[in-house]
Amino acid sequence: MTAPWIAAQLRQLLAQRGHAWLLQGPSGLGQYSLALGMAQAWLCDQPTPDGACGHCESCHQVEVRAHTDLAVLMPETVMLELGWPLGEKAQADIDDKKRKPSKEIRVEAMRDTLEFAQRTSGRGRGKVVLVYPAERMNQVTANALLKTLEEPPGDVRFVLASEAAHQLLPTIRSRCQAHTLAWPTADEAEAWLREEGVPAPAAPVLLRAAGGRPEDALRLHRGGLDARAWSQWPKALVRGDIAAIADWGPAQLVESLQKLCHDLLAVRSGAAPRFFEEADLPPAASVGALTGWWGRLAETSRTVEHPFNAGLMLEDLVAQARAALNSKAYP
Repeated sequence: MTAPWIAAQLRQLLAQRGHAWLLQGPSGLGQYSLALGMAQAWLCDQPTPDGACGHCESCHQVEVRAHTDLAVLMPETVMLELGWPLGEKAQADIDDKKRKPSKEIRVEAMRDTLEFAQRTSGRGRGKVVLVYPAERMNQVTANALLKTLEEPPGDVRFVLASEAAHQLLPTIRSRCQAHTLAWPTADEAEAWLREEGVPAPAAPVLLRAAGGRPEDALRLHRGGLDARAWSQWPKALVRGDIAAIADWGPAQLVESLQKLCHDLLAVRSGAAPRFFEEADLPPAASVGALTGWWGRLAETSRTVEHPFNAGLMLEDLVAQARAALNSKAYP
């Protein structure tokens, strides 16, 4: 089901003109959902002010990931996650274990897309190029897209969705009409999470754990995060009890520790925590220890996906965390 805050923004954007849009904002607010909704509406045989009809042949082709007039530019890892088919050669290389799926938008995919943009529309309603996450373009790929944005073919429209728009080339940003994603209210987000299968008591906890970002909260739920465990693990960690986090992957653990450190620093500065209820936090440690811990976590996050011994990394991260959390707070 389309989230209500996405539906409202889709209606707003479809009422405006423009051949290139940049949807921007932090993760978890629905950039991809909004971008796909725009693309499907532009290609729909019977579009409405609220978006695509959802019943015509064009809508069916989008839903089965086979529309002849829609090109998606994504990292191969994202395409596989979202159910988009890879090119024949790319799929063969991955199947034959010649390489792993790319985490960047490859320049070969960009070249194929630019060739697509020059072709005639198959269904007569123009063509659409959807780029997500747009910040995953390297400089070569971004420059190739820039040339087409500067001189677009007559019947092609672009929608770029980004969770880090500041990383895009300024020249790409300047050639797109920008739209910043709206934040839903807590009531809207929690109602949507319940409709997506999140138990009512868990919805507000997971939404807080995601920093108020509903799609990130849903990912946490589907990833198996227990709402009760989320509330309890910070104080347990101080005591040396790591049962709640022992099975977390390195990336999830580092991200969660960063959220804990962020909230403790916020409390020490007199601000409200963002990811935890204040009552669930351990006593605030010294600012110096927390700041040093934050730096070490930031350094670890840059290499967390590289090969390593997960057990040793967990042990080291827990030791760093306990050292910072048990440091003496200033009066």
